[in-house]
Amino acid sequence: MNGAAPTILVADDHPLFREALKGAVSRLLPGAHLVESDSADALFASAEAHPDADLVLLDLNMPGAHGFSALVHLRAVQPQLPVIVVSAREEARVVRRALDHGAAGFIPKSSDPATIRDAIAAVLDGGHWAPPQAEHAEGLAPGEAQIAARLQELTPQQFRVLGMLGSGLLNKQIAHALGVSEATVKAHMTAILRKLGASNRTQAVLMAGRLAVDPGPEPGP
Repeated sequence: MNGAAPTILVADDHPLFREALKGAVSRLLPGAHLVESDSADALFASAEAHPDADLVLLDLNMPGAHGFSALVHLRAVQPQLPVIVVSAREEARVVRRALDHGAAGFIPKSSDPATIRDAIAAVLDGGHWAPPQAEHAEGLAPGEAQIAARLQELTPQQFRVLGMLGSGLLNKQIAHALGVSEATVKAHMTAILRKLGASNRTQAVLMAGRLAVDPGPEPGP
């Protein structure tokens, strides 16, 4: 980390925990510029608006993101931006999967302020930080890394469409939410299916579901 005050993106949909994270960062780095986000879309917009940001503190589950999907997408569009996952899910395998999907660190939400500061300092200095339970944990399930690599090929708009599809929205509803035509949504769907190697919408949703914290069964061929 250089001498300039860092810019840190704090992404969590729980206001109280955002305040706790901001407090921990401010005590470690009094001059830090903190940018808050309460959804995946807001985070992606913040990351785009601050291309020189130094760090993201990312909750796993926010509106517009399920499990590791936001992490995977963010690592694809801004690979230079280190991400620390912050989560109430502290199981060893969850920690290991976050690291395998590209997180530079993992902070359990039960951590004390000193641990949070240590983790942030380590990653800002170019290192990694994770709780000890991750060291010998099982990593990505068969096929999960391949699906993540395919998801990384999606454009930001295609990622949004896939997320809305996973929420059960119809093409007409997705078009209204994004302010585009149904034909545009259909074009996005065609591209999504091609990039994921999925034969239909249901299979695409199942594939994306492999990145959930509690994934479902492996999708069929």
